[in-house]
Amino acid sequence: MTIAANVGPAWALEVANADSIAELWHQAEDCTRCDLYRNATQIVFGEGSRKAEIVLIGEQPGDQEDLTGRPFVGPAGRLLDHCLEEAGLDRQRCYVTNAVKHFKFTPRGKRRLHAKPNAGEIRRCAWWLGAELNILQPKLVVTLGASALYALLGPKAKLTPERGHILHPTNHPPVLVTIHPSYLLRIRNEADRDQQRRDFVSDLHKAAEFRPR
Repeated sequence: MTIAANVGPAWALEVANADSIAELWHQAEDCTRCDLYRNATQIVFGEGSRKAEIVLIGEQPGDQEDLTGRPFVGPAGRLLDHCLEEAGLDRQRCYVTNAVKHFKFTPRGKRRLHAKPNAGEIRRCAWWLGAELNILQPKLVVTLGASALYALLGPKAKLTPERGHILHPTNHPPVLVTIHPSYLLRIRNEADRDQQRRDFVSDLHKAAEFRPR
């Protein structure tokens, strides 16, 4: 068991106060806590069972998520669904959300290219993420990528050395660290991509098999 001594903004900063995810989403609809709302189509909040045992946290909505208002419906989301199925992790046990709720992008002609949210944007949006976790009280949180890991455990937690490990921050749910599925879509070498996918499914299988102590 690894003890995570530090926590990130979602657990260290003040967060929104709401009794339900529906109430929280209503509060967030007109969010202007950072400038990302100016260019995004809409806020993209979490989705899933209100009794979810496991919360999966990604980085931010992508282009398709921004247009539909739903998390993980683009290419990375579809890949996540396939990998969850391979890992034996029922999506019905999960609630999926992102560290940042608005799509950050760089215009390139008619395309909108993903731009990584910065630490300040993650901290501002922790107001919502921390509240989601407070309401849901999951048994396990899965961080998909470095931005989600930073949101929960701060800058000292690093993705590569912690990947596949379940960390146990004091007074908070355990955290399973893994990659974001979009990483798999960017790997050009087929053999590397296949190996990384197997490793990702193995990480998700740990979530499927996890039982709190």
